[in-house]
Amino acid sequence: MDNTNIPEQLTSANVANAAEQTETPAVTVQQPQVQQPVPQPKPDRSQITIKGKTIKITTVIKWAVILLVFLIVTNPGIIPFLPEDVKTNIINSWSKVFGNVEKISGTFVFNWATIFQVIAIIMMMILVTSLIRFIVQHIHPKTGKAKSALSLLNSALSYITALLGFFWCLAAIGVNITAILASVGIVALIIGFGAQSLVEDLVTGIFLVFEDQFNVGDIIEAGGFRGVVESIGIRTTAIRDMGGNIKIINNSDLRNVLNRSTAASFATTLVSVAYSTDLDKLAPKLNEFLPSLKGKYPEIFLEEPSYLGVQELSDSGVILKIGARVHEKDIYKAPRILNHEIKGFFDKNGIEIPFPQVVIHNSNK
Repeated sequence: MDNTNIPEQLTSANVANAAEQTETPAVTVQQPQVQQPVPQPKPDRSQITIKGKTIKITTVIKWAVILLVFLIVTNPGIIPFLPEDVKTNIINSWSKVFGNVEKISGTFVFNWATIFQVIAIIMMMILVTSLIRFIVQHIHPKTGKAKSALSLLNSALSYITALLGFFWCLAAIGVNITAILASVGIVALIIGFGAQSLVEDLVTGIFLVFEDQFNVGDIIEAGGFRGVVESIGIRTTAIRDMGGNIKIINNSDLRNVLNRSTAASFATTLVSVAYSTDLDKLAPKLNEFLPSLKGKYPEIFLEEPSYLGVQELSDSGVILKIGARVHEKDIYKAPRILNHEIKGFFDKNGIEIPFPQVVIHNSNK
């Protein structure tokens, strides 16, 4: 039989070639990798975190031991089990090396009674501070100046109680407070030169409240930042913007402040109409419709919104300007309300709001 006369028939070689061509390639199946859980680090119990600052226990213990050794060396009378002759020998030995150590030990009255007294003073200061803060937080003043005064008092409270507690503790351990107060003038002069910015912040904060430049709750612009005054402190002022971000500004840096809450603001919006619109007929309709928004939104509009005229002749339409007097806090909300109401008014009256369009001309036709 002639194989050439049978085109459908395959020789053994062709069958082998066809088998090679139709052989299914091997498929490698990858097993899904199971992600091993990342072991969580164990908390370091040798550290204490206070307001974001990490304090090592070993550091606290080291300084406590150093303080204890210093007190024992300079005042061996606090060691209960040492005989008097041993205490006297220690004082004499240290006096030969470092001078009269009795002056150091006589500066402070350090015993268990003074320790308890100092602890009681600190606890009393904390209690008084907490009580005053509780009272201040439950006072709801009606005026902005009263809110600012309370904010300033709340900020100064920590400094005042800390200063009073510090001098009280010094007096409890036997320090001559009279001599310290007598030298306050010189110390104040030194601090004034060394901490000039701190003093400037303090003085500026007091004048901000008493001069009534702005108060808590006012909307101001300072250094390009616009927001509501959250608090006025002894050193800093906090301003919160529309996004909830709070900016802390030193009182001495508050220069050229724009207070937007002293008077009403004027909110405007721009609306486009087609060139085919008859403005002479549209203007009376707008003047009739816009005053009704004052009654519909009395908490937003202080006065009746008004049609201000043609703002611009743009590429696709005529730009009309509409405005209303509002509170500064509603300066962004009022234009959104105007846009919503004007869109509905245009739809009811068949007024076209243009939009950019592309016209294609075919030159072959």
